[in-house]
Amino acid sequence: MEEEKKKTGSSIGGLVFVGCMFIGAGIGKLYNALEIGGAIGMGVGFIAMGAIGAYYRNK
Repeated sequence: MEEEKKKTGSSIGGLVFVGCMFIGAGIGKLYNALEIGGAIGMGVGFIAMGAIGAYYRNK
């Protein structure tokens, strides 16, 4: 049971990370700053991935 929670949290966290990265890159492209947008998207994605992982570990 505990292994399923880790797997679910990791799967969802990974998808959220990639989604945040693409959203950041898209916003960066709108402002002609693709690298900055990608970096911000990665930062937000890592924070979201950590929060989702912590949520599923404590659930």
